[in-house]
Amino acid sequence: MTWNENGGRLGEEFFTPGSSSFTEFLAAHRPELLSIRRMLPDGVRAAPDQVPHGTTVLALSYRDGVLIAGDRRATMGNLIAQRDLEKVHPADDYTAVAFAGTVGLALDMVKLYQVELTHFEKIEGVAMTLDGKARRLAGMIRQNLGQAMQGLAVVPLLTGYDPSAPEGERGRIFSFDVAGGLYEKTDFHAEGSGSPYARGALKKLFRKGLDRREATLAALQALYDAADDDSATGGPDINRRIFPIVSLITEDGFERLPETETEELSREMVEQRRTRPDGPNARP
Repeated sequence: MTWNENGGRLGEEFFTPGSSSFTEFLAAHRPELLSIRRMLPDGVRAAPDQVPHGTTVLALSYRDGVLIAGDRRATMGNLIAQRDLEKVHPADDYTAVAFAGTVGLALDMVKLYQVELTHFEKIEGVAMTLDGKARRLAGMIRQNLGQAMQGLAVVPLLTGYDPSAPEGERGRIFSFDVAGGLYEKTDFHAEGSGSPYARGALKKLFRKGLDRREATLAALQALYDAADDDSATGGPDINRRIFPIVSLITEDGFERLPETETEELSREMVEQRRTRPDGPNARP
């Protein structure tokens, strides 16, 4: 795609005026590369027990920005398809995306979204605003609507640090529906099969001004509660040393919590659950 067969020069498509969207560029010149637009044959639906699905992801704002986390399990029906799936990814230096839903399409969508943001910045010379990033991801989800109706849905969760927002509100959270509907959430949110239980846990554990450690423990507790009631969500696997992925976005940018820190806090939480299996109570 990149080079002309004659002389190695760029093809004409690279000099054709257009928008700053890489997705639109591909749609115009190489639509077969866009997996989010491929449809199954008419009348065919994906069998839910034949395609790996990611389950629970969540996000919450805290004192320095926003935290985004996810469990590691992927399932195919009643089978565990993967125990160490990575559902949380940086989109750029100040934005992260996590996903629930069809794993293969979700990973393709994340990679395409990363390129989309980089391409926009190269073409326009400035980074896209956080609201613009949310709208752009909503448009990509909308392009996948046909496959979603055939059983191959992807439901991302987007977080970012917005320096233009008021102090204390710079960590922002956006959720989406399968039709590309865009919704900004306040304080916290969760997506996936275990999300009702994760949101219930966050409802009692969240408070304004959590520090980094408190926010991480709240996220781990919520994922633990999700795994406790939802068989598709994986809890901390102490024996295999597989723990949730936790990432933070602050004014310093994206940071994935070191594995050692996540393991230490996960072990601390599991030990606490020995005496309080239902987890901590809400603070007064």
